[in-house]
Amino acid sequence: MDIIKSIEHEQLKNKIPELKIGDTVRVHVKIKEGNKERIQVFEGIIIKKQGGGVNETFTVRKISYGVGVEKTFLVHSPLVEKVEVVRVGKVRRAKLYYLRDRVGKASKPKEKIGARIETKEITVKEDLVEEPAQEEIKEEATPVETEATTVEETTTTEKVAPVAEEEATKEVAEVKAEENKAEETAPVAEEKPATEEPSEE
Repeated sequence: MDIIKSIEHEQLKNKIPELKIGDTVRVHVKIKEGNKERIQVFEGIIIKKQGGGVNETFTVRKISYGVGVEKTFLVHSPLVEKVEVVRVGKVRRAKLYYLRDRVGKASKPKEKIGARIETKEITVKEDLVEEPAQEEIKEEATPVETEATTVEETTTTEKVAPVAEEEATKEVAEVKAEENKAEETAPVAEEKPATEEPSEE
């Protein structure tokens, strides 16, 4: 990406209003008067859209006290707070310059009957700044998990060692018990024939 394009991409808004030619809109614009800042509403018909990217503009026309007034707004300007759709117009052109010559009712395009009046927004760019931070958090979280697994492994080995020792001591005790039983039974068997021999004599 070029340096100019990257700088322009930073200036773009995340979400912009969906603007259609012929719609009557209410544009909320920030105006500074000395130290004070207020919002001024400009209501009129969108007669044209121009440009693309940061330079994208739309022109709104209204008739104020019998005089036609046109204002051009930048779509991505921080001064344009929001754009509300008031009325959906039915037009067949991309540029409505013919409205400049019309007077009275003819200066407004026909209204699209049954159209929903919604102020839709288009997502130009997603919040890419937050994603790297999440990735860093994930990367930081993974070593903690590995440490936890190592700790669990050590605890399991520690648990296994005493169990093995207990089993070994049990086996040793069983072997000793068997040897004691064998020793006890052996002298009894030897004593019986000794007692039987004198009785026969």
